Amino acid sequence: MTWQPKTCSDSDTRSCALIIATLTAFLPPFMASSINIALPAIGEEFSMNAVLLGWIATSYLLSSAVFMVPLGKLADILGMKKIFLAGLFFFTTSSLLAFASPSAAILILSRVLQGIGAAMIFGTGTAILVNVFPLQERGKVLGINAASVYLGLTLGPFLGGMLTQYLGWRSLFLVNVPLGLIPLALGLIRLKGEWAGERGESFDLKGSAIYTLMLVSLMYGFTLLPTPQGVALVLAGAAMLPLLIRSESGVKSPVLDINLFKSNRVFLFSNLAALISYGATFAITFLMSLYLQYIKGLGPDQAGLVMLLQPAVMTVLSPYTGKLSDRMEPRLVASAGMALTFLSVLAFAFLDNETGLPAISINLMLLGLGLALFTTPNTNAIMSSVQPRHYGVGSATLGTMRLVGQVGSMSFAMMVFSFYLGAAEISPAYYPQFLAAVRVAFAVSSLLCLLGIFASLARGRLRRDKETDSS
Repeated sequence: MTWQPKTCSDSDTRSCALIIATLTAFLPPFMASSINIALPAIGEEFSMNAVLLGWIATSYLLSSAVFMVPLGKLADILGMKKIFLAGLFFFTTSSLLAFASPSAAILILSRVLQGIGAAMIFGTGTAILVNVFPLQERGKVLGINAASVYLGLTLGPFLGGMLTQYLGWRSLFLVNVPLGLIPLALGLIRLKGEWAGERGESFDLKGSAIYTLMLVSLMYGFTLLPTPQGVALVLAGAAMLPLLIRSESGVKSPVLDINLFKSNRVFLFSNLAALISYGATFAITFLMSLYLQYIKGLGPDQAGLVMLLQPAVMTVLSPYTGKLSDRMEPRLVASAGMALTFLSVLAFAFLDNETGLPAISINLMLLGLGLALFTTPNTNAIMSSVQPRHYGVGSATLGTMRLVGQVGSMSFAMMVFSFYLGAAEISPAYYPQFLAAVRVAFAVSSLLCLLGIFASLARGRLRRDKETDSS
């Protein structure tokens, strides 16, 4: 018997779910965007080299991506609220462990645990909102949730810098404890009901193991490119894909239902568009922060203020673009957003010494508009295209696309810098090579955005009616 969800008729429960999901959605991006500011201070205290410092950020991304889909599947079996609240507990307690870390090894371990907690949160938070709210309000609430994510990204560098400067790097982790305990308490006391689309099904351990090994090989390999070890790991990860497909095709309840991609055009191309979007745009903050400081001579605080423009626009507009996707076909709204993103990224490919700050600021706001138009409607399309019993895996798959795209984006940027600059530090003597690398990175990213437009349009129409939603 197919499980049929019921959107909650209790307005108090709906409001509670939205408040909890919105508060929680702020935490992982805030942590991810603020930690980079504290890396020099962490390295000084623990005498860490650049490679170990890199693992403070990489271990979090890697564990999040690797565990998101298996935990999303587990949420479909055991219940989304259980996994969501467990994720909050993991994230909060691992933040406390990081705060008290006596060594670099314990700190990196705590970041791995934080990543697992973030995977539980992002793999279920969106799915809970989709279950609780009716179809006609889905885009609006997803937009509010996305605005919280962008607010975390916006405030992370600024508040992270202030906390590190005046209270030390450990305060970054300590502040997560009350921020995590509040929604955890609300969820335990006020959030009623449970959502388990595949309750009673067995968990696919074999498929989860293959999926985990594949993603670890691919993502870790990306970070090592273009070294021979990186190439070998990426090839090994790619070779595991046919093995995963074969394994999942013969399982009654696979960890990753291949049929979601085979028979669901909207799901396939919406996730592909998300992967392309994050792969093309995630490194922009990294590239532009370097450009503004080295080429334009801005201080870190001034560069940070300029870079706030993009996520600020996304924070303000995401609730409205989500609501727009409730009224219009999400494919059209998201494709228009990807087109604006393409124009913005292409404009950055022409940066030079003389490019003015007003032009840069306007282009960053255009980028924010494009991403706001794309991201929430694209999420709406993905979650509306799957049957309710697949909400956990659908949400987790989108989260994985985001993380893989982010790692790929940064890995490509570092490859370009390695090609143009080698091991040289960025100094005035190497500014021409630095500018060339930045322009090439943006040019390739703009081509990816162009592909993203076609992927977004190729998804076809989404049948937006209640019969499809409950089928």
